[in-house]
Amino acid sequence: MKDIFYKNILEAKNYINQNISIKPKIGLILGSGLGALGDEVENKILLNYSDIPNFPVSTIKGHKGRLVFGNLENSSVAVMQGRFHFYEGYSMKEIAFPVLVMNSIGINKIIITNASGGINTNFKPGDLMIIKDHINFVFDNPLIGKNIDSFGPRFPDMSYAYSETLINITKNLCEKNDIDIKEGVYISMTGPAYETPAEIRMARILGADAVGMSTVPEVIAASYAGMEVLGISCITNMAAGVLNKPLDHVEVVKTAETVKYVFSKLIKLIIKEIGNI
Repeated sequence: MKDIFYKNILEAKNYINQNISIKPKIGLILGSGLGALGDEVENKILLNYSDIPNFPVSTIKGHKGRLVFGNLENSSVAVMQGRFHFYEGYSMKEIAFPVLVMNSIGINKIIITNASGGINTNFKPGDLMIIKDHINFVFDNPLIGKNIDSFGPRFPDMSYAYSETLINITKNLCEKNDIDIKEGVYISMTGPAYETPAEIRMARILGADAVGMSTVPEVIAASYAGMEVLGISCITNMAAGVLNKPLDHVEVVKTAETVKYVFSKLIKLIIKEIGNI
């Protein structure tokens, strides 16, 4: 008898394949402030999460909760407008589910974006940061349970979870197009409460440059399945204690809105560059 999780993936895969006419090669998971990029997809096919068998449904305000298939910068893409979080009550496995579904329909590269708090005191709100590595402080893992051998090994290596090739392409594009870009380590915590100043001091000692409540389970699943991963954070605020002022989600949304043009431009440049490699 097949593992129920694997059967759920196959059911979602079959539904998607029955409703799209393209073979997307690049996946995008859009964080806060970038959802509108999905609206720029041409010849789009929209599938609501609620219609896809076994798919989670986003509960966060502003997340449209749908998959967008089509062409962006002459590349075939699948765009998640809305993602899932541990703090919503979803398991790490459920959060990883869409990534494995993407892989099952042929996607081999994925760009994952997020909004995060700046821990590195050289950062400022509005900065963009390439994620070169992460720290999983959720203390859970989407691969716990029966292994699906067709996706990846029982004990996957995470030494190069973030593609050096995609990182170098991104850095080169930023240099050519005069886009300021940082690079750093992302630490994921559960949320939904923001971290305390003491937790941020701890994260800095551990080597983290930015903190957020997403991304890590998706990256683990993508790396496990052999996908090339690029992660980019938008520093929407400085983390607790850095500026000695209270944190407010309104600030996160406002900053994300301010930088969305540059962020969107960068993502489109990357897609155009990697679409044929």
